[in-house]
Amino acid sequence: MSAPVLPPHDSAVLPVRGYGAAGLGRPTGARDGLPAPESPVRVAVVRAVAVAAVLATLGYLAWRVLATLPEGAALWIGLPFLALELYGGVGLVLFVLSTWNVAPATVPPARPGPPPSVTVLIATYNEHLDVLLPTVAACLAMEGDHETWVLDDGDRLEVEEMVTALGARYVSRPVHDHAKAGNLNHALALVETDLIAVFDADHVPDPQFLVRTVPYFADERVALVQTPQHFYNTSSFEHLRPGMDLHEEALFYRVIQPGKHHAGAAFWCGTNAVLRADALRSIGGVATESLTEDFHTTMKLHRAGWRSAYHNEVLARGLAAGSPDAFYAQRRRWGRGSMQVLRHDNPLTASGLTPRQRLGYIYSLSAWFDSWRTLGLALVPVAVLVTGLFPVHAPPLQFAVMAGVPFLLQQVALTLVSRGFAPARFSLLFEVVRLPSNLAATLTLVRRGTGRFAVTAKGRTGDERTRARVPWVLLVLAAVLGGALLYTAASVAGWTPTEHRGGAATLIPVFWVGATLGFVLAGIRRIRDPRFSAERREGHRFPAAMPAVVDGAPARLVDVSLGGAQVRVRGVGAAVGAEVELAIRVPDRAAHVVFRATVRSREGDVHRLQFVGRQWAELAALSATAFGAGAARWAASAVVPSTGGDRPVPAGRVPAARVHPDAVAMAMRSPVVVPPDGTPRPGDTQPIPRLTPELERALAVVRG
Repeated sequence: MSAPVLPPHDSAVLPVRGYGAAGLGRPTGARDGLPAPESPVRVAVVRAVAVAAVLATLGYLAWRVLATLPEGAALWIGLPFLALELYGGVGLVLFVLSTWNVAPATVPPARPGPPPSVTVLIATYNEHLDVLLPTVAACLAMEGDHETWVLDDGDRLEVEEMVTALGARYVSRPVHDHAKAGNLNHALALVETDLIAVFDADHVPDPQFLVRTVPYFADERVALVQTPQHFYNTSSFEHLRPGMDLHEEALFYRVIQPGKHHAGAAFWCGTNAVLRADALRSIGGVATESLTEDFHTTMKLHRAGWRSAYHNEVLARGLAAGSPDAFYAQRRRWGRGSMQVLRHDNPLTASGLTPRQRLGYIYSLSAWFDSWRTLGLALVPVAVLVTGLFPVHAPPLQFAVMAGVPFLLQQVALTLVSRGFAPARFSLLFEVVRLPSNLAATLTLVRRGTGRFAVTAKGRTGDERTRARVPWVLLVLAAVLGGALLYTAASVAGWTPTEHRGGAATLIPVFWVGATLGFVLAGIRRIRDPRFSAERREGHRFPAAMPAVVDGAPARLVDVSLGGAQVRVRGVGAAVGAEVELAIRVPDRAAHVVFRATVRSREGDVHRLQFVGRQWAELAALSATAFGAGAARWAASAVVPSTGGDRPVPAGRVPAARVHPDAVAMAMRSPVVVPPDGTPRPGDTQPIPRLTPELERALAVVRG
């Protein structure tokens, strides 16, 4: 059952610099930077193919409406099938309109006077400390004057201890209402700076985050600057395969959001963003009426006449949903929040929005209903095989040709408009995987209640490696599709009342059901993959090959996180459950970094260790090694202890360069340090800077 394909709203795409430097539809260049300007010829080709796909689809749909509606009993299959195709046609038009112009945003000219002041807010609730620590350290290290506050809705003493030790400000509140939105609103009442930068607990910013985003606020009507979300745990459930940047959300962040920018409809995505404090106050603060406070808040800002900007450069990296359970919890929350926005502030009727903004918001909200189309297109051919009724009043081969031409044009247009980063198989796989969460979320549109804010699990999700359960929707769908094929085989053999003669009217739906079943089974297999079982250690694992010592025995790291390590130990080794001392030889450090750890398990000479205790200095050094320049520059600053009051005050920090400039200069000239401008030199051998012995000695003198 061929039908025009609806381009996915949030399908996978690989973010890169230079959409077309190596040809149409081919990713080139650095994957995280601003896209290079596209040539006028390329833009013209992309738009011409997109328009051709739209015109071919409209022509096909007109033919379907005017000449192919079936009569009699087949009408009950034909009308739903036509409705699904019309929905797909509307989606194609909205997709093309939303991505018509994806050029990088233009930064307004600077205004005279001092730059706006900034407070960095890190919202946290129950995230593990090893997830939070690199974010706090990197936020403190960002270039430009700013304050760093950690907003802990979990009231955890260990978080306060860690935050204070790193030199940031710990903020809690007496009443924990409205989840993250309430947490941010409480801080907004305390903030005295012009801007606030907002990060989730797991998103580690680059040093130049503020340098890149704050200049947009030279335009006094800009209330929000959003940057992409990108992820360093490339083995997550959302990534195509380990080690690849291809993930389920990238098309949205690298193509669709830039298109929304030019329509004035780019919206806040909860983290990696900077907002104007007075603009938030003018609309009553962060929206609390829905679970998607970021999306809803942006709509309120747009309705009030404020503008948003989208800076299409990866400037922070976080943790993607590592397991199917985390993925589904996240998508259900987003979907329920979107339905709440539809109920409270429907963009079709809300005042103050421009026509392009209305289309942008409708396009984003309609994405949640795509799963009903996916489900419908899976079940229509099943009904054809079970009943023997064809939903199109036309010869099956003619229908295949009429539908096939626009289908092929749509695929070419999708590849070009998506800048070559929407592989069909991966996109279709996640169309199936998203079914359970999206169907459940959209049903809340007609149900009472607002639902509860559920924090997406990050880092360790359990003590045992248990495989995720497959949602019943997918199991039932697989059974229905498989049963339809068996029923068809029985019908061809003459064992059922349904008559199938083996012609195109049978082969087309059989092929469609078989292909759909293949994607459903692939989705089930992905959900059950042991790679996405519960984590044994809190943090993301970074591959490592550094020398180490375990209780005096020579060893070598296999991988490491801020929660533990996997180590290959020579000799007898240690028993499971034993507490050991792990000393890691980090390059460019005068001495080993020593951790206390427990042996959680072992296989031969490979020991899996979990760190114990509050080893902030050691974890900061490990963070500098694992996360790069942001954490390293934090480690190159001396924290000045400060006394808190009733209201948080700016954290006091003395750059090490003021105390020992020679040591800092020597560290920054090290061949493993990325230059301040972010451009690697020919002599750079590693993208991760380290602390040097000279710098450590200088800091030891400062700290007494």
